[in-house]
Amino acid sequence: MNTSVSERILALREQIDSHNHRYYVLDEPSIPDAEYDRLFRELKALEEAHPELVTSDSPTQRVGAKPIGGFAEVSHELPMLSLDNAFSAEELRAFVKRIGDRLKDVDTTRLTFACEPKLDGLAISLLYENGLLVRGATRGDGYTGEDITLNVRTIANIPLKLMGSGWPQRLEVRGEVYMPKAGFEALNEDARARDEKTFVNPRNAAAGSLRQLDPSITAKRPLEFCCYSTGVVEGGSLPDSHSESLKQLREWGLKINPEMRVVEGAEGCLEYYRQMEQKRGSLPYDIDGLVFKVDDRGLQQLLGFVARAPRWAIAHKFPAQEEITRLNDVEFQVGRTGAVTPVARLEPVFVGGVTVSNATLHNMDEIARLDVRIGDYVMVRRAGDVIPQIVKVVTEKRSGDERPVELPDHCPVCGSEVERTQLVKRGKSGQQVSQGAIYRCVGRLACQAQLKQALIHFVSRKAMDIDGLGEKNIDQLVEREMVASPADLYRLTKAQLLRLEGFAELSSENIVTAIDQSRTVTLDKFIYALGIPEVGEETARVLSNSLGTLERIRKALPELLTWLPDIGLEVAHEIHNFMQDEHNASVINALLELNVKPIEPGELAAQLQGSVTFADLIDKLNIAGVAKTGATLLADQFQTLEALLNADEAALSAIPRFGSRARNGLLERLADQLWCERAIALEQQLRDFGMHWESAVERPKQSLPLEGETWVLTGTLEQLTRDDAKAKLQALGAKVAGSVSAKTTAVVAGEKAGSKLAKAEQLGIRVLNEAQLLELLASEGQAL
Repeated sequence: MNTSVSERILALREQIDSHNHRYYVLDEPSIPDAEYDRLFRELKALEEAHPELVTSDSPTQRVGAKPIGGFAEVSHELPMLSLDNAFSAEELRAFVKRIGDRLKDVDTTRLTFACEPKLDGLAISLLYENGLLVRGATRGDGYTGEDITLNVRTIANIPLKLMGSGWPQRLEVRGEVYMPKAGFEALNEDARARDEKTFVNPRNAAAGSLRQLDPSITAKRPLEFCCYSTGVVEGGSLPDSHSESLKQLREWGLKINPEMRVVEGAEGCLEYYRQMEQKRGSLPYDIDGLVFKVDDRGLQQLLGFVARAPRWAIAHKFPAQEEITRLNDVEFQVGRTGAVTPVARLEPVFVGGVTVSNATLHNMDEIARLDVRIGDYVMVRRAGDVIPQIVKVVTEKRSGDERPVELPDHCPVCGSEVERTQLVKRGKSGQQVSQGAIYRCVGRLACQAQLKQALIHFVSRKAMDIDGLGEKNIDQLVEREMVASPADLYRLTKAQLLRLEGFAELSSENIVTAIDQSRTVTLDKFIYALGIPEVGEETARVLSNSLGTLERIRKALPELLTWLPDIGLEVAHEIHNFMQDEHNASVINALLELNVKPIEPGELAAQLQGSVTFADLIDKLNIAGVAKTGATLLADQFQTLEALLNADEAALSAIPRFGSRARNGLLERLADQLWCERAIALEQQLRDFGMHWESAVERPKQSLPLEGETWVLTGTLEQLTRDDAKAKLQALGAKVAGSVSAKTTAVVAGEKAGSKLAKAEQLGIRVLNEAQLLELLASEGQAL
């Protein structure tokens, strides 16, 4: 082979990559299209003549893969979290104030924020290793997405190889794939010419294009990518500020939004908001708001995260599009918790890119506030550009024939009474009861609507994951009184299912098998499946990872639950009340008796062991006038709860700096026998769980056997699901990653393991088959 051919191919690739960058990223084309086409044709001809010189990062390799049968799952090594929203200047200022409350020494009026438009597209992750694009993935649920590598390779402004030098060995770039307005209009015009269905809006068009199983179809769609952050960064570093990090990504060939600005304080953010609100209509792409991020990455680390969102960033949404239409009727729906919710039935109207015929009215208090009546003309808004809601009544259009909305006295499904909920506010001065905004059917599982919704939630993919039990099948099971609680699902037989409409031999066998397979499930999914009010996936995961066993979760007192991450007192009471409810307890017991076996981490989380001090306990006991400082004084003085409970006024008066209000508050509590018993019970539970301050001495912490190790799962496992294997490895302290790198400790390879196995072998990483994994798990007490 002539060396000059190889050199010419490399030179052509560098030229084409440079022109692509100037055209797609900088929007500054430097040569005519005809000249670009000539260079591309020359490169393609040389590569066809010398196929041994073709590499994956060549500009000619963006398209060419065959259609795939489906998308593989990708586990995000760092979760792709959502952002909290602000819809007003007051909410934005409150966000900045919260930051100031946490960063005591920071002047928030001078605090810098990186600001940029919030593109209305699809969030994705791009992974580069040694400068080469190796994987593209959707955000999915934030923890698990879909592998769309072949499709993202077709997007012209995504570099297959990073430009310049100095990039980290592993660099995860996060951003938005979107469709510019001009490209969207051209796509729909072409569809109309072909008499094909058009897309409703650019976001749907972008999402649909990116999830095509045939990459050649994606390649024909006018998609663009704009990055807004990074994820995993290994073997290198980025600048200390968010804005400078994005500028560095631009130097490496990735597009960032040219409207990005750095401003100071809440007022700087609001001024940027006003400017972009005026400019919104003239932008070449759709945006649904702006994103404000604390620019200093060190401060970002200090601020941290809540369960699903960073504390250092917020999305400030633009006012949603609004239209006027007629309210034809109000119907009442019953949810799985018994909430009776009004739903507006509207004359269909096109709002924000979709046709809306239903809207939320939230509750009867909202109906009273709006003074909405059946027959009114109302203003409909897609709140947050997602959920349609009625925001205003057009009273000048009233004819006098409108009818008031009346709450039914009895459940529209089962006829049971409808009661208004009560709000209980608990504090150091006791508890205050007020009327809640929600009305509930008291029929519980005797109400078919609640039972159906509870079962639909129980069998859903993120809960027990019982495939085949869809809404229609559950309707039949409930209506024929074959199932009266989730536990009854595990009593169903094939013969019973065959009596139902639409069930045949194979489908009945499959459902019975799916039900049987669901008997083994991770503890967090089991907790989520129970449908505890206010407990979503994140809270269920916190309960599982923190307390370790179902038994502890069932026994935990509300005050103890508030020591767990991101669980407040009201949610703690919901969890405790649910677990203590006689009916719920019987359902859980029945599930356990029917051999439903939640896979438990087992141990209390290491960070909780011995973590509660005596002062913490005193502070948690809600003594009027006793805050953290007073709790510390009492702990230092009395040392034990027994001594504190036996304290008298003289002993309390002798404590320096312990004021009369705190003294009187404590004496009032000490005279309350029920309070004293509750305090004793809480301390005993801290001992039983291993959270008591003495537990750190009695039970020294031990490192988990796989602590500090990184494992990767690949291929199909026969005896374990991926989720089960992941949970068991995590219970032993391992981090379970989605890709193989030099830092990977071991790879578990099932059937049809592919590139991850090959890379592990190339790097000399330990590889285990499923049998070896099961042997390891059994030796560490994590057997099936």
